[in-house]
Parts: sequence; structure tokens; C-alpha cells
Amino acid sequence: MTCLVAETEELAQARRLVFLALLIAVAVTVHTVESLLPTPVPWLRLGLSNVITVIALYLYGGRAAWSVSLMRVGLGALLLGRLFSPGFWLALSGCLVATSAMVLLYRWAGPRMSPIGISAAGAAGHAFGQILAARLLVVQHAAIWQIFPLFLLFTIGSGVLTGWVAAMVLEQIAKHPIFQKGKIEKVCDETP
Repeated sequence: MTCLVAETEELAQARRLVFLALLIAVAVTVHTVESLLPTPVPWLRLGLSNVITVIALYLYGGRAAWSVSLMRVGLGALLLGRLFSPGFWLALSGCLVATSAMVLLYRWAGPRMSPIGISAAGAAGHAFGQILAARLLVVQHAAIWQIFPLFLLFTIGSGVLTGWVAAMVLEQIAKHPIFQKGKIEKVCDETP
């Protein structure tokens, strides 16, 4: 029986890629389903797919969060037939500012900051990014900023909710042996 460290490192890298692809698939699915649900205002959504972005940030870091966010917006728009529409640009601008806020805050505060706080900051960034894009692309009048306080209040509330869900999921994921720190999985070949 032989165990190789290189196999373990390769397995860990492959596992990371598989889980990242799974996170992207789940985020795109949740984003697509949520956008098909009826809402009182067309652009007002809970942003449940941001749960997956927060999970990716805490599990794998900033690059993973960027991958999940950008792929969610791009593939979601492609699946819904909204690629390069005004809604796509609003979603993309919100995604860029939100992910920047979450990644920067996570790098600054690290694991000391809860997923709820990270998600709320991302939600506030999302609101700012969308209103800014709406001002520049859709409603070219300064009056658009009058809805910002109400929009910000709603998005921070939904950010707290999505952060709470992400914290619960991360708590369950941490119990799984694959994600427990300090355990090195042995990859052994049992050929005689």
C-alpha cells in the first residue's frame, strides 16, 4: 500500500474545482429561478443566489467569490435571454460593487466578520451599484437617487437574511470531514 503527498494535493485541487463548479451551478440555478418569480417591482429581489457567493468567499476566498458572482450574472442572463439588456447591465454593476465590497471587507476583517455583516455590506454595495448604473444608463435624471434610501433599506434587510442563511450553511459544511481544517486525507493504492 502506498500513499503519495502529490496525489493528496492533486485531489484537493480537483475537489476545490469540483466544489467551485457546483457552487456556480447552484448560484445560476437559484438566480434563474428567483428571477422568474413574480415580484411587486421588477428589479426588487431577495438576492438568494448571493448566499452562494458568501459561501464561496468563506470556503475558497476572493477569487472564488468573483467566479461565482460573475458566472451567476453572465450565465443567468444568457439562460434568461437577457444578455446585454439594460437589466443585465444593472445586475452586472450591482454584482461588481457588491463583490468588491464583500471581498475587500473579508480581506480587511477576515473571519472575525460574520457572513451576515459581509452579506449586508455586499447588499449595500449592490444597491449603490444598481442605482448608479440606472442613473447612467436608464434614467438620466438625478431624481433616481430619491429611491436610494428605500432601496438601500430593503437590500440591507435582504443582505442580513442571505448572510444568515450562508452562516447556517457554512456551519453545516464545517462539520463535513472534507472541510475540517487540519485533517489530511490519505490517498492510498491498495494494489499488492
